[in-house]
Amino acid sequence: MDSVWTKTAAAPSFEPLNGDIKTDVLIIGGGIAGLLCAHFMAEKNIDYVLTEAKTICSGITKNTTAKITAQHGLIYHSLIKKYGVHKAGLYLQANLRALEKYRELCSKINCDFEAKDAFVYSTDDKSKIDRELEALKMLNFKAQFEDSLPLPFPIKGALRFKDQAQFDPLKFAYGIAKPLRIFEHTKVRHLLPQKATTDHGSISAKKIIIATHFPILNKHGGYFIKLHQHRSYVLALKNAQDIDGMYVDESESGLSFRSYKDMLLLGGGSHRTGKQGGSFNELEQFAKQHYPNAAIAARWATQDCMTLDGIPYIGQYSKSTPDLYAATGFNKWGMTSAMAAADILSDMVQGKQNICASVFDPSRSVFHPQLLINAKETTISLITPTAPRCPHMGCALKYNKAEHSWDCPCHGSRFTKDGRLIDNPSTDDKRM
Repeated sequence: MDSVWTKTAAAPSFEPLNGDIKTDVLIIGGGIAGLLCAHFMAEKNIDYVLTEAKTICSGITKNTTAKITAQHGLIYHSLIKKYGVHKAGLYLQANLRALEKYRELCSKINCDFEAKDAFVYSTDDKSKIDRELEALKMLNFKAQFEDSLPLPFPIKGALRFKDQAQFDPLKFAYGIAKPLRIFEHTKVRHLLPQKATTDHGSISAKKIIIATHFPILNKHGGYFIKLHQHRSYVLALKNAQDIDGMYVDESESGLSFRSYKDMLLLGGGSHRTGKQGGSFNELEQFAKQHYPNAAIAARWATQDCMTLDGIPYIGQYSKSTPDLYAATGFNKWGMTSAMAAADILSDMVQGKQNICASVFDPSRSVFHPQLLINAKETTISLITPTAPRCPHMGCALKYNKAEHSWDCPCHGSRFTKDGRLIDNPSTDDKRM
């Protein structure tokens, strides 16, 4: 199950680390967040190294639907209610800055960058759209109300964010990666203060950024309770509807749409990793009903780290680790969140203030309803008497029939049928 992006771009290759080296900043993780951090370090003449356990963009980045937008569902009403107008405005500002930075960088890279309007819609409750529109007015952002969309079902209402964007994420990522100092096939085995050890050498660093999708260090930060992961699925359809724009349902269980060349990318079937959900079957049934002449050109699934309050964790890893940083919990909006992370962290490692950093502070309050849900799932899984266990924290694995994998409902690690690791936070193969 490969995404359409893996068929369109030629990946550069990098040698593994061999020996001991020193640097000012070590970046662990070669997805788009890590690559953008490295790009900003190089741009600001900061001495850095990036390590990737496999090859760059071999994890979550290759499976994104690649929407670049500050429209993150119906988030702004929620943010104002929880944190006030000022912090909600900073969140919006960080993502608008990220969009503009992509616009600038993509002008120099052949990555199928296209300006597109972004829409969030509701199929059952217009009042949700009205509340979000009022929230955006409070933030001095002009969004438009729409009462119909070019989708094969009626809606109660939608919001349009004009002049957002979409692109080919691998063409972009490979383009910025080529001049960077990267070591592939260099898995960090042990992480100490200001030092990381790998199979064939060590890296001493004044500052360390962990950009591994789900943080790999359990000792600090409490990420194992502050994060959970969601699976979602995509079909690339030929001979389907030609839509102009990017569309997402405000409901977590809803569908998303965007076009890529002559294909419609239909997304949905979402569920917590390790639980049952609609998966590919839901999308296939929708396509059969609404696009009966369409052919499936590709299918793939992705995984997203979800935070307690809908805001990523970007900044100091924990209060007790001043030289360690995190970039995680992008809540299905990885493109702008990765760029915002790179912007914030490239300032933080230099000791500079970033106006938006406080919104994303990983040490902010954990008292949210999702915390109890995460704790309950972990407790149930830990006491479940099944044989296959996740080596991350010992949770019972569940078999995923749709993808033929063993998945962890606690923190989202995934393994092949024969136990080989697919996705973190686990760093080892499963225990039988």
